[in-house]
Amino acid sequence: MCGIVGYIGEHQATDVLLNGLEKLEYRGYDSAGIALVTGRGTEQFKVKGRIDALRQRVDGQSQSTMGIGHTRWATHGAPNETNAHPHQSESGRFTLVHNGVIENYQALKEDYLQDVDLVSSTDTEIIVQLVEQISKKHEQTAAAFREAISILEGSYAIAMIDQEDSGTLYVAKNKSPLLIGIGDGFNVVASDAMATLKETDQYVEIEDQEIVFVQRHHVTIEKLDGTLVNRIPYTAEIDMTDIEKGTYPHFMLKEIDEQPIVMRNIINAYQNEHDELRLEPEIREAMTQCDRIYIIACGTSYHAGLVGKTFLEKLARIPIEVHVASEFSYNMPLLSEKPLFIFISQSGETADSRAVLVKVKEMGHQALTITNVSGSTLSREADYTLHLHAGPEIAVASTKAYTAQIAVLAILAVDTATKKDITLGFNPLQELAIAANAMEMLTDQKAVFEDLAEAYLDVSRNAFFIGRGTDYYVALEAALKLKEISYIQAGGFAGGELKHGTIALIEEGTPVIALSTQKHVNYAIRGNVQEVAARGANTMVISTKGLDEETDAFVLPEVHELLTPLVSVVTMQLIAYYAALYRGCDVDKPRNLAKSVTVE
Repeated sequence: MCGIVGYIGEHQATDVLLNGLEKLEYRGYDSAGIALVTGRGTEQFKVKGRIDALRQRVDGQSQSTMGIGHTRWATHGAPNETNAHPHQSESGRFTLVHNGVIENYQALKEDYLQDVDLVSSTDTEIIVQLVEQISKKHEQTAAAFREAISILEGSYAIAMIDQEDSGTLYVAKNKSPLLIGIGDGFNVVASDAMATLKETDQYVEIEDQEIVFVQRHHVTIEKLDGTLVNRIPYTAEIDMTDIEKGTYPHFMLKEIDEQPIVMRNIINAYQNEHDELRLEPEIREAMTQCDRIYIIACGTSYHAGLVGKTFLEKLARIPIEVHVASEFSYNMPLLSEKPLFIFISQSGETADSRAVLVKVKEMGHQALTITNVSGSTLSREADYTLHLHAGPEIAVASTKAYTAQIAVLAILAVDTATKKDITLGFNPLQELAIAANAMEMLTDQKAVFEDLAEAYLDVSRNAFFIGRGTDYYVALEAALKLKEISYIQAGGFAGGELKHGTIALIEEGTPVIALSTQKHVNYAIRGNVQEVAARGANTMVISTKGLDEETDAFVLPEVHELLTPLVSVVTMQLIAYYAALYRGCDVDKPRNLAKSVTVE
């Protein structure tokens, strides 16, 4: 969960590296560093903390047309300057940045590096020291690099420079994202295209267990056995304005506000000229032929999958199981005879989900990925892909990708129901448009949610969110949002479960936020609110028009009952945002977290 940038070309590398790392800071921000090949050798600049601190550390006199950079989210070793990347070999000849986890680093250390004095606590240093040791028996760096990479086990994206070869960046990838950007008189390396869009929009994908030799005017891709690979560049269709904050104080607030637009983008993407749903025939066939669907996801995407379960079971009448990817990978349940797997991932690079995908493909099962990133690993390796059309999401806490996932799952459910000749009795695209308008109404009332956050959460050390049915699933997401950006200990619960243990935690003033948007459980959830209020809880009810009562804190605009999760979650996102602001937290970059979880 780190970011890599590399540059080799005719211009100065420093600004390209620093600007690229700023764009990748959502992937990790414990520490950062760059290495430049200059007339004085390889110069390194490393800091604990953010890219702003790195900018101040970089020597303006260090001129170079080749370099590598890295922003880190710690996995091996504490976040400090010593463990920050890049790492150098003992002689200083080789310098390397790495994203991923080397599973056999301890064995490599014992077998190859017994006489080497290691400086850091990272698995990354093992790689660069390994290259140097192996290079002693090879005349060419390429051969040493290939041999070292071939004995690594685990996940890696690597960019390396050799002080004795100022014309080549050595690159390798396995299970961690990395791209080559193609320019005129230069080439770049990046974990994410958005890091180097200012330089180029032409990119070449690297597949697992490939190595790449990147030079100023040429890129050579090989498999580990030396077989040459020819791959045509693609155009990254990302608008630079999408990855800028503009006048917003935080990306999270910008992305909350973008949700109505995202809903309209999804409607336009999945309807034809007759205003009917438009999905690939192969996806429709897979959906109607399976006997059970297994939704695999993590975190926020898992919560979206729970909502999607409701859509698919109620509308398409397909049995659904929703699983946490990290558990499913190691504890696979008994599968049905004709399963279909749906993988939900904002980045399309989630390591835990990919581990499951690899296993189910080996078993011969079909897979569909729902992702925001075309060309991502989960998209390439699954049989089918549905795109979220949400645009880049920069804030670590997901907002617009979550609602986009719900909307696409709703479209998938409706389309499958139509294919199965199931009468729905409503126009799904029209109802999504109504939901988009309702979301816009909520984002226009930010002051209301700022006041609610202050009234209920500004001095709180814990909070509870409760709901029933799909409101319970939204409560889970609401609790996650509050936890990850405000650091308030929060839990999401099914209302009826409170009295089975959790109600023991209720004391005078404990915030309990209840959602009531489902008619058939309205009275039941209000009964749960009374139970906690009787024990001193400070209760807040957010309801839907038609189910509201006079004492409710906020009443949502009316939308189709199945789509209320799209609307109610906006209130939860805004409340979490303002709670974090009141507590002085870094909203876009919460501690200990990274946006794209590319290691298991």
